[in-house]
Amino acid sequence: ISKPSGLWEYNRWLLREVRGNWIKQRRYWFVLSQDSLDYYSGPEKGARRLGTLVLTNLCSVIWPDKQTYKETGYWSITVYGRKHCYRLYTKHFNEAVHWACAIQKIIDTKAPVETPTQLLIRDIEENKFHPEVVEHIYQHNPILKYTQGPLYAPLLPFPYGSLDGKGYGSVREEAVKLFNCLQQLESAREPIPIIQGVLQTCLDLRPLRDEVYCQLVKQTSYTPAPSTAAHLRYWQLLTCMSCTFLPGPTVLKYLRFHLKRIQSQSPESEMDNYASFISEALEKTKCRECVPSWEEIQMLMSRQEMLCTVHYPGPGSCQLYISSHTTANEVWAHLSVFYFMASDFSVFQLLMHSNLKLPILIWSLVTLLSHDNHRNCISPSSWKLCFKLYCLLDADSISVDSIEYLLLFEQCHEMVVRGQLPACEEDLQALAALRLQCLMGDFSTHAPCPPLDELFPALPPCQVAAQGCPATQLFPTGLLAGTLWSHTATAAHKQKVEQDMRLRSRLKEEAAAVMGSILEHWKGLAGYSRRDSIAAYLTIARQWSGFGCTLYESSTGSFSQKLWLGVAATSVSLYRQGEAEALESFPYGQICSYGISDSNTFKITAGDRDLALLFFLQQLPNKICQSDEISTHMFFWLRGVCVLRICQTSSSSASGGSSFSSS
Repeated sequence: ISKPSGLWEYNRWLLREVRGNWIKQRRYWFVLSQDSLDYYSGPEKGARRLGTLVLTNLCSVIWPDKQTYKETGYWSITVYGRKHCYRLYTKHFNEAVHWACAIQKIIDTKAPVETPTQLLIRDIEENKFHPEVVEHIYQHNPILKYTQGPLYAPLLPFPYGSLDGKGYGSVREEAVKLFNCLQQLESAREPIPIIQGVLQTCLDLRPLRDEVYCQLVKQTSYTPAPSTAAHLRYWQLLTCMSCTFLPGPTVLKYLRFHLKRIQSQSPESEMDNYASFISEALEKTKCRECVPSWEEIQMLMSRQEMLCTVHYPGPGSCQLYISSHTTANEVWAHLSVFYFMASDFSVFQLLMHSNLKLPILIWSLVTLLSHDNHRNCISPSSWKLCFKLYCLLDADSISVDSIEYLLLFEQCHEMVVRGQLPACEEDLQALAALRLQCLMGDFSTHAPCPPLDELFPALPPCQVAAQGCPATQLFPTGLLAGTLWSHTATAAHKQKVEQDMRLRSRLKEEAAAVMGSILEHWKGLAGYSRRDSIAAYLTIARQWSGFGCTLYESSTGSFSQKLWLGVAATSVSLYRQGEAEALESFPYGQICSYGISDSNTFKITAGDRDLALLFFLQQLPNKICQSDEISTHMFFWLRGVCVLRICQTSSSSASGGSSFSSS
């Protein structure tokens, strides 16, 4: 057998997996050449060639793994070709690696394979100013036009056998499946689940985005009945695609040409309206982390905007129309104009808020529009969009007639209820009474009183237990759960139930006593107006040196030492929970550097001192937690405060004030 130069060592006996009635391994003589991987019945001259796998740029090699070795005692490599797949075995790891490297090296030297669709797209781009040539290309190439039949191969080139770790098959297989899903849209009673499935697959498998765009261009070209509801489903999916992610540059040009061509061929039609909408969307779309929600897809299918309710602290809210491309900054600008808010003293932000989760800072409304995709994970009704005072720069300069003053009051009360404002019980009861006076007016036995947890910080169960209820001891039950163990477990269970009942009874007694004291304080506030109540409330809150800052729960590394990191207008301070005085305080002029060392740790350097803080993050569903972690929020916030503080100081120094420290 003639052997190519440089590949003499890649002629070996190898075992190949053969599939018949059962899987078995057979020994063949394999020869690697510059164009193919062949196997023969033996190494002698004139041996019969039993098979050939032609090597192209689309072939792929799967390297040996330990799991296969543990199961079979052999190291294996898998070579994928257009028609064949060879799974080869050898007892030596080095030999398997050498074969994999050699095959991959030959694959890498091959010229890129272009599919007929790619060649036709290039021809259309070159002749786009010659309509008669483009028309000739379409007429003589059915691959570019609508078809009712299945697709047996992708329109674009994909590596053979390339697998993804997210539960999908090969990219080529998924491309063919997606075309089948597209065709199902025509007859589906409810198209939204299919649309979401296609979008999710494209989001998980990035190479498929260009493929689906090409498939949709194909299915919207020369459609037999383009104005029917069934065929408009392709345009609706194309609309959702254009608002979720963009295709690559080559396919994007092809798509734009297709949209203009449709608009010129079918003016003032539904296709023309969809093409115009998609063209505008392509100018604004950024890639998003989640596919559109059910409600957003409904709006996109009809090319309408969504009515969004924005809450601000307290009972207030407003409604405005948003699209898939509306940014948080645009909503903030609308609200600031609507409420005549001065942005000189404070910074505002939009947050996704839930009673069960930490508030999530959002930079774009895309997160809100996408958050309820997996309805089994998140209840859409539990989340709402809130407009909040995010960074307070000058609490003393806020006018009592402004919306900022009300936001300050509401945000301060939120800190009180969460137990973030260190104050004695007498002050907390006075604050709760002032809150009631602000909301309800003078005391009345007929007034509906809000729950205690909306007025007063909750008493932790562990604290109540420490006051009189011992901790419950659990007895393990396992394989030895005989008579003695069963009696012990039953007794322990009864003891736990009794202790839980005593604990709940103690909590009710505590709550009733606290509520009674609050009502007595409330009776003494008769005649206080809403403005007087807010002013008195903030006067008590201002007694804390950290008033105006926002707190982040953290630790210095010891899990028994829970701390609060307070970010304020002039400094960053460290507080022990429940204590009014700061343990440490770092004015911005002394901070040399700050940053995030990992997802949970924030580090501040002030002079020759380093402070590393560990943040305890609440786990959030889906992909939200990956981009909206608390440490990331604080990083951007602290940077923004520093920049704004520099601007303020620079303006004051220009008018005769002191200059900002060079550090």
